[in-house]
Amino acid sequence: MMHQFMELNDGTQIVHSDVLFDEQGKEYVKVYMEKPIHLGFKSAYCYLPAYKWDKIDGFDEEELASLKEIVQSTAHLIIQFARQGGLGNAANF
Repeated sequence: MMHQFMELNDGTQIVHSDVLFDEQGKEYVKVYMEKPIHLGFKSAYCYLPAYKWDKIDGFDEEELASLKEIVQSTAHLIIQFARQGGLGNAANF
């Protein structure tokens, strides 16, 4: 399941998965960014805590640098919210 995390002023949506586990049993969280553009979307994935970026489509270097800064500065929150079932559930703990 994906959970809303943040919407930027330019319309970019940042959402994240619940905590997932790889083949070795290590937890990770998939973060997805999507920005609407004419006839489509710009998009990118980041996997935390490794900060591995994947499937980057349409974002230029400046936009990507800004997204990387946002994800890096909020990664601890994203991981915490993923463990708690999203931002909406975090208030219940």
